[in-house]
Amino acid sequence: MSELQLSALLAKLKDDVALREKLRGAADLDAALVVTKEAGFDVSKAEWIGYQANRSLELSDQALEGVAGGTMSFDEFECPR
Repeated sequence: MSELQLSALLAKLKDDVALREKLRGAADLDAALVVTKEAGFDVSKAEWIGYQANRSLELSDQALEGVAGGTMSFDEFECPR
């Protein structure tokens, strides 16, 4: 298991619609990890949670401009699930 596995999985998800849909349909993190393992990737819970946490902390350019310019409140951001 390594960050390389997570990076490879993320690269595959860009092109593999079926795999993306399977992950979206997973009931929880454990089910999502089963899907990734079946697809040939060894990704740990900690790696997946870390990736999700980093993604949720990132702002789009538009959101960042709005916050920096004082035109948006925190409540206007779309919160990831």
